[in-house]
Amino acid sequence: IMSINESGIATVEEKLAAISHELNQIEAEIKKLNKRKIELLGMKEQLTDKVLLEKSKVLGGKDWDRTDFPWYNKLINTLNNTFKIKKLRTHQLATMNATLSGQDAILIMPTGGGKSLCYQLPAVIDKGVTFVISPLVSLMEDQVMALRNLNIDVGMFHADCDKTETNRIMQAMTDKKSELKLIYLTPEKLSKSKRFMSKLQKCHEMGRLSRFAIDEVHCCSQWGHDFRPDYKYLGVLKTIFPDIPILGLTATATTKVTLDVQKMLEIQGCIMFKASFNRPNLFYEVRPKSSVQKECIDELEDLLKHRFANKSGIIYTTTIKDCSDLREELRKRGLRVSGYHANLESSQRSSVHRKWMSGEYQAVVATIAFGLGIDKPDVRFVIHHALSKSMENFYQESGRAGRDGQPAECILFYRLADIFKLSTMVFSQQTGLKCLYGIVDYCLDVHRCRRQIIASHFDESWESTDCNSMCDHCRNKRQPKQVDVRKHCVTIFKLLANAAKCDTKLTAQKLMDAWYGKGPAQLRSSDIVAPPSFNRDTGEAIVAHLLIKEYLKEDFHFTPYSTISYLRRGNMAVKLDDPSHQISMTVKGKVVSSDAAKESSELKCSRKEISEEFNNKEITDKFQACGEKRKGSGKVVSSDA
Repeated sequence: IMSINESGIATVEEKLAAISHELNQIEAEIKKLNKRKIELLGMKEQLTDKVLLEKSKVLGGKDWDRTDFPWYNKLINTLNNTFKIKKLRTHQLATMNATLSGQDAILIMPTGGGKSLCYQLPAVIDKGVTFVISPLVSLMEDQVMALRNLNIDVGMFHADCDKTETNRIMQAMTDKKSELKLIYLTPEKLSKSKRFMSKLQKCHEMGRLSRFAIDEVHCCSQWGHDFRPDYKYLGVLKTIFPDIPILGLTATATTKVTLDVQKMLEIQGCIMFKASFNRPNLFYEVRPKSSVQKECIDELEDLLKHRFANKSGIIYTTTIKDCSDLREELRKRGLRVSGYHANLESSQRSSVHRKWMSGEYQAVVATIAFGLGIDKPDVRFVIHHALSKSMENFYQESGRAGRDGQPAECILFYRLADIFKLSTMVFSQQTGLKCLYGIVDYCLDVHRCRRQIIASHFDESWESTDCNSMCDHCRNKRQPKQVDVRKHCVTIFKLLANAAKCDTKLTAQKLMDAWYGKGPAQLRSSDIVAPPSFNRDTGEAIVAHLLIKEYLKEDFHFTPYSTISYLRRGNMAVKLDDPSHQISMTVKGKVVSSDAAKESSELKCSRKEISEEFNNKEITDKFQACGEKRKGSGKVVSSDA
């Protein structure tokens, strides 16, 4: 310790200041280096992911659909004679050859593309047992029933299995004479049953474990729209059974989700087969939804009685209450519909399903509990009476239409209030709001091809000219127009600030009321702003646009009975400090005139004409022929709204 006299204090203070300065410099340098380290680690991860993804694509691009594999003849004979299927679809043979070769693989194929056959058929012709991990018991029950109808020995293993079935499965797993080919189980059974895992290891030691098929494999990823914690346990499969192939299957997986799944399952760089997300026979349409309940029901009644008369379909709702209420309203109007949701008894759900399949019910009003594993080929319409939770959910749910390849329609009704009804349900999920805002963006879009938006979401290249006028935007092309909504954003910020002075928070509904001169006088003071001249629908579109572009943000508060979403300034609000900053929003412009006017007139299909076509087979055939003609012409055909 230095001795300090009075005259040396200044010198010591100078040294302390110099040391502090140097320490600050070192601290700043450490922060700089740590920041650079994080950047480099991120770049490394991105490049590694890119290499693995390219490797997967290269492996998937190899000639896996060859017919010279030793099992090919047996595979085709079983396909024809046992499954009663005449020919395979795209990627099915390649996927089967890969898994029969002992390779790990992921198959991404649209709803109704035939994913299940890719593990069922190999299981039947292969030795041993294929274990199928599935997230829902109802989905397993559907597949097990269908396989047993084909006289295929199959078992199902879940928490509610009776003791007799459980013992039968356990015994068959290690019985070399057993004909049991597939065992369906939930991921919870794998993670929580030590007895089962012990038996599974014995099955492996005896050479009877053929493969693991993981259905709805996107559930593994925390970045997916339907992450399920129990799926994380599946990562141990490759550790315990490194020589057993894994086949992951999903209809909905972005590139990020696919890479996350590969890492979680320890199958990085595995073979990947990816079918196009395009369903050319589906017509996509978004409709504004009235805030008046009676008008909503009137529109649905009109659709079911005229446009979709005698056609089979599904109407999706958000909650069980919405499902029950809508069912009752439609039945009062003489429509043959029933409801389907999680609170129904299993026997009731089975009855609804059976009567809908047979045609006794025209439509099922359902929550998302209805759909997984449903294989009704002649579904002519899927109507979303409210928003889906994500683009993935919407794609999967709407994809239950038109599995027979014939024209079908997917209509989504949208209004601002639906955003906040759903956001209070999903905000606690890691990607809940991001996924929800993705489907909101889809609804708000006023000019892009619906297929192009879907393809872009799933990282697929797509030319809108390939749509063949099978979405509302391509059928009625308009020239988009850019407008600056900055002044409206400033107005909304003033309304929020005024409410804060009044010690009040604004929901979207109250914000709209204040903006349009309604509600409490202190919130709609004329000193703040005059009500806008445009209609409320336009105002709602602006608020939704500001929300998904992060100029506004939801602020969630809890009451004993519910969760409430309030609006406040978002992260992008600071940009308005710059007077030159613009907030661009695309709005509808004039109808685009086509050079192919004659062809447009010949092929033009209005909403009414579409309905007639769907109700007349002769015209339906003509409709398909028109599609081929459009495709051959290479021109965009548009028509007036």
